Amino acid sequence: MAKRVRGNPATGHDPVSAIRLSTNLTAAIDKWAAQMGLSSRAQAIRRLIEFGLAGAQPTKRRAPKAAAKASKLAAQQIDELADRSATAEEQQKRKQRLLKGPPEFREMRADLSKPKS
Repeated sequence: MAKRVRGNPATGHDPVSAIRLSTNLTAAIDKWAAQMGLSSRAQAIRRLIEFGLAGAQPTKRRAPKAAAKASKLAAQQIDELADRSATAEEQQKRKQRLLKGPPEFREMRADLSKPKS
């Protein structure tokens, strides 16, 4: 006589990965699944994870020469669009802020060196 194993019989599918989700997140996933015409929450979660992983691929670092060229072209365009009523000093400050990018996104940029802590 075969030994009985507890639980559902094996289906040959991928293993189960359980996670805890807040009620707000679960509701948002269910709403998204309905909008996308998906039949189950599990299917929606798998699709969202696939999208997230596809979008989270590390960006390739540009060659220093290409990055310098892009920066130079951006600087030229900023100079052309500069507010002529501003002082030269103010124009330069604005240009530097634009070239450097918003502070909240600087951590994500692969072309900037990370500050040492």
